[in-house]
Amino acid sequence: MSAAEDRSYDPRQDRPIAGLFADLARETTNLARTEIELAKAELTEKAGQAAGGAAYVVAGGLIAFAGVLVLLAAAVLALSKVVEPWLAAVIVGAVVLVIGGILAMVGKKRLSPENLQPQRTMETLRDDKRWARSQLAR
Repeated sequence: MSAAEDRSYDPRQDRPIAGLFADLARETTNLARTEIELAKAELTEKAGQAAGGAAYVVAGGLIAFAGVLVLLAAAVLALSKVVEPWLAAVIVGAVVLVIGGILAMVGKKRLSPENLQPQRTMETLRDDKRWARSQLAR
């Protein structure tokens, strides 16, 4: 065999079909393991984001509750004394409620199903599907 023939020789071409199927099974298993590891990592990241969103919801709920308490105090003041201090309590209570509502909305948005999907894993699975189809089409 000449040097040019040595470079063009591919030992995989002479392998039996059983060996090729064994390689396919091994590579498919490795691919599945890698995809599972990626999914685990991404789901761990998404769980952290969900915890952050839940913290915003809890903080928003607590602040809104404080606003309700202030508004109740304002109502008590309004009924017991019909003077200006109750108006200040209503303004403060309304501001606290607005802040609590904003925090609760931010937390709710962070908990939306779209934000919790493992996007990178889904994209690599789509890529793997396209690759497998292209390999089968050959």
